[in-house]
Amino acid sequence: MPRVAVVGRPLASHREGMPSRRSTWTRRGLLAAAVPAGALLATRYTMSNQPARSLTSPRAIDRILRPPGLHWVGDGFRVAGYFSAIADAVRKLDPFLMLDYHPTYAYPPSERPRGVGVHPHRGFETVTIAFQGSVAHHDSTGAGGIIGPGDVQWMTAASGILHKEYHEAAFSRRGGPFQMAQLWVNLPRAHKMAPPRYQPIVTDQIGVATLPDGAGTVRVIAGAFDGVRGPAQTFTPIELFDVRLARGGQVELGVPGHHNGAVLVMAGEIAINGAPAKADDFVLLGQGGDRLDVVASADTQLLVMAGEPIGEPVVQHGPFVMNTRREIAQAFDDYQRGAFGHLAD
Repeated sequence: MPRVAVVGRPLASHREGMPSRRSTWTRRGLLAAAVPAGALLATRYTMSNQPARSLTSPRAIDRILRPPGLHWVGDGFRVAGYFSAIADAVRKLDPFLMLDYHPTYAYPPSERPRGVGVHPHRGFETVTIAFQGSVAHHDSTGAGGIIGPGDVQWMTAASGILHKEYHEAAFSRRGGPFQMAQLWVNLPRAHKMAPPRYQPIVTDQIGVATLPDGAGTVRVIAGAFDGVRGPAQTFTPIELFDVRLARGGQVELGVPGHHNGAVLVMAGEIAINGAPAKADDFVLLGQGGDRLDVVASADTQLLVMAGEPIGEPVVQHGPFVMNTRREIAQAFDDYQRGAFGHLAD
């Protein structure tokens, strides 16, 4: 069995008090980091799990992180932020910037929908994946909608947008279990000031690969697996899979050796390239090798993410992610003078 560092602590199981929704994007604080500049590939990437390609060697596992403590985003999202526990996460997980995972939590009924009020974004994309519960969202371009179980909202903030998200009204009134994940994906310099856009991806649009012998399924959100392509359009090569394995099920996943990646274990227990991981663990992939061999010892759900590094300088301040501090200052100026438009809370 490989020697793999395991760090962190279990998710809290007690019920915290509900915070104010006024606690919004300011919690993300200031993070400034730089990585070597690199060239942006102009071609689209095809996932390595195609029948014609032979996977060669197991991917190294950098470490397995236990979940950090939970915190509230607004008053509607009780999440664990895994990237903050990883030194040099900007480089090791490029093009991904952040993962907030909301493990299953039962909200009581409420006449006032919980959530996060109006907040800005610039320079990246947010990808919200719903597993249980429903969220309503609106933005300053006039776009909006509802995502429910199995749906994905892929929002390209790019040049700037105001956004708000709340528990959907009917879900809020009845209450119930809620489980979601939100991933922040960086944009290359050439696209940071592109027009904002939405990709509302409903569950019926997401291709599903059925594994042999009843082992499970792979829902392909972005990239491709075993001939099934995901519907998400990405600016750089991205693989994003929702994997379900039955007890005893196995799957071989290809991840190009030059792509950064990780696996979030949302339920169950697995061995991944021989290393054990359990529910709420975050498996950070190392360098080298192009194959993940996953064996489930219980019914399991995984979120698999991988992507080609952008390799450009990253300067982040709260909800703005650009390449220079000057561009961050410009983002604040543009936001304060109303260039992101208007959205009522």
